[in-house]
Amino acid sequence: MDELRARIAELQARVRDVQVRLDLPALDRELAELRSQTEDPDLWSQPERAQALMKRVARLEGTSTTWAMLAREIGDAEAMLDLAAESEGDEQATLLAELDTEMAGLEARFASLEFALTLGGEYDDHNAVLDIHAGAGGTEAQDWAEMLLRLYLRWAERRGMRSEILSITSGEEAGIKSASIRIEGENAYGLLRSERGVHRLVRISPFDSAHARHTSFALVEVLPEIEASDPSIEIRPEDIRVDTYKAGGHGGQNVQKNDTAVRITHLASGIVVTCQNERSQAQNREVAMQVLISRLIARELERRELERLALKGVHIEAGWGNQIRSYVLQPYRMVKDLRTNAETSDTAAVLDGEIDEFITAYLRSQMGAAEGVDG
Repeated sequence: MDELRARIAELQARVRDVQVRLDLPALDRELAELRSQTEDPDLWSQPERAQALMKRVARLEGTSTTWAMLAREIGDAEAMLDLAAESEGDEQATLLAELDTEMAGLEARFASLEFALTLGGEYDDHNAVLDIHAGAGGTEAQDWAEMLLRLYLRWAERRGMRSEILSITSGEEAGIKSASIRIEGENAYGLLRSERGVHRLVRISPFDSAHARHTSFALVEVLPEIEASDPSIEIRPEDIRVDTYKAGGHGGQNVQKNDTAVRITHLASGIVVTCQNERSQAQNREVAMQVLISRLIARELERRELERLALKGVHIEAGWGNQIRSYVLQPYRMVKDLRTNAETSDTAAVLDGEIDEFITAYLRSQMGAAEGVDG
């Protein structure tokens, strides 16, 4: 009985801690303000703004209700324990057994809800655009980039998400030099942002007749997909250069005989976006513009985050300097995340898209890191 009382007290304390972090009174004030905005008769004259507003209301309502309900249920468990303390014999044993089961469920729910808070970022619920770039090393690095492409496509498939290759550049002999894919699904960006950085492969190269061990690198970039009409970014026609060319498929085969592929260059930033997957030039241009806006917003998000961390004395390398995970296939088998120390020897499963344990470990580590940096 003392153990159950201690579990209840600990869970109550953890829930109170989360409620303080969430600042529920401020959340409820924001919710009241947003609800008043939904009563504006002219709201739906701007459908995109209306949809964003309704989405925010639903999210805040869910957060407020869920945590209040969990706190009430823990209170009910405490009352049940008091009742058990006044009981005797078989009745007490039955109540304690039921309470043990109830507490296990509440603890599991708390863990799930606490983890969901790691996906509360501004764009975490958006779809994701994921770019893969082969590092130096020719065919070996390009083959590694293609292995990563397959890994993320399999990950999306396992999670029931829709994936689409937006553009791809094949390697000279094997593999790919680069690829851009869109992944559509719940919290796609929030989950995949943990994959941003350099991925390192160590193996006996199948392309080396001497069977020497090689180390290869590939860079993964992850962007939230932003609607082309997003008001936070304005792109004027004079801000960009648009080029068209014939779309080529993976392996060099010709997909379209006309100039359907589109390359858009943002002149001020030098950002270049290509799309060749759609069947018409207009569709490719629309997708490319959407990705360009995503890149511009992602760049601003990264700038803000680096500034925030720099104020706290935390230094994060950008681009190729940010190695996050090592995949060793020879002389032993091990995949290890260098940020969290999460690791597994089941390299085949990881390369087949089973990376959730790494994603979860990273997001949980960021939950603690955010408290440390902000506190």
